[in-house]
Amino acid sequence: MRQIEQLAHGYFRGPESFRQELRRGHLTLLLQQMAAVPADPDGCSEFERILVGDLELIQKHAQRVVGKSQDRRLQSRAFFVQCHLLTGGLLSRAKGFLQILKQLHDRSRKA
Repeated sequence: MRQIEQLAHGYFRGPESFRQELRRGHLTLLLQQMAAVPADPDGCSEFERILVGDLELIQKHAQRVVGKSQDRRLQSRAFFVQCHLLTGGLLSRAKGFLQILKQLHDRSRKA
């Protein structure tokens, strides 16, 4: 039962690559990878824990933005002015951000 809970948690809170592996039926591989993650948060330095927290926030907020961005209640001129400025700033940094994120993902894959 615990393994099912772990897989469900990984499916709903983990990356797309986790969901793809689960759909392919690679349960043993996923469970082995999850078992290799230290349960004790003290296995990470303070700096590492802060970065993990930042990554969790980015993931959470990215999902919220995707979910809310198509809502028909987004109508006011004030919203669109602010939205345009903020999305422009984000888009100007997106390429570099994604490049760094991919590098970090590749580095962490080796663990």
